[in-house]
Amino acid sequence: MIEEVINSILREYDNKRALAKKRKSQRLQEVYKKIPRIKEIDDAIGKSGIAIAKSIINQNDSPEELVSILKNKLDELKQEKAFLLTENNIPLQYLEEDYSCDNCKDTGFLDNGEKCSCFKQQLINKAYSMSNLHDILQKENFHKFNINLFSDKTFEGQDLTPRENMMNILQVCEGFVINFNNRNEENLLFFGPTGLGKTFLANCIAKALLDRGKIVIYQTAFKIFEILEDIRFHNKQEKDKYNMLFSADLLIIDDLGTEVTNTFTNSELFNIINSRLHSGKKTIISTNLTPKDFGLRYDDRIASRLFSKYTVLKFYGRDLRWQTE
Repeated sequence: MIEEVINSILREYDNKRALAKKRKSQRLQEVYKKIPRIKEIDDAIGKSGIAIAKSIINQNDSPEELVSILKNKLDELKQEKAFLLTENNIPLQYLEEDYSCDNCKDTGFLDNGEKCSCFKQQLINKAYSMSNLHDILQKENFHKFNINLFSDKTFEGQDLTPRENMMNILQVCEGFVINFNNRNEENLLFFGPTGLGKTFLANCIAKALLDRGKIVIYQTAFKIFEILEDIRFHNKQEKDKYNMLFSADLLIIDDLGTEVTNTFTNSELFNIINSRLHSGKKTIISTNLTPKDFGLRYDDRIASRLFSKYTVLKFYGRDLRWQTE
């Protein structure tokens, strides 16, 4: 997936350079028409450059002397060109290619081979546009997470208070982000009733990784199976969306259990989970289902993968939506 995104960005850079070259050519023609002598000078500069190169390659009797003469002639031509442009109120930069990024000249890479900051920003922008989360993440991120919303009073049947439990979950989630590049087979399963911050925390992780240029795909379980059904039964052109379910750096499946469960959904869910595990791609699943519900709703292969390969985090407490309204 990341290779496809990078190739897309590189194609955009190619288009930018081609456009810059075209605009430069148009400005040149405009100046040549207004000041014909400029074209004569440019032609002469081009010939002088070729003559210098030939003299070096051919190693004439006195190549240094010839090169010196040609360079002096070249300097005279450039000075005359600069004078003519200034005299006609035309900035010297007017005949240069106008790049959107002067640091990398719209190549995406600096002279030392490192990615330019504009390239890195492009990666982040692309990742955001693909994630389906651009607007919501302005409100739901680690900086906006308020631990004080969770009760510090004991909760029935639990050893930890909801706040203590959430502190532990928060620590796991932050560690997940910090260690994301490690091939540690870490995946997360959030389960518990509605309104306890499962989606909010998944979004916190998504933003932190998107800001690092990772490809994060967020979809509800219902939407995922809708995409799969359209491809399988209606031949719709959703191949890109389908491929992203397997190749994204992080896939977030929200509200698992809200979809209609049948042989088809069981098979496709297992395929996604198993394929991502084998390829080392990480996944976060949030659900209102309990571990017991999983055993009743999905086949044993799915439950086995989730409860053996995922870090299972239980959310409990009072519905936070009532406290934040």
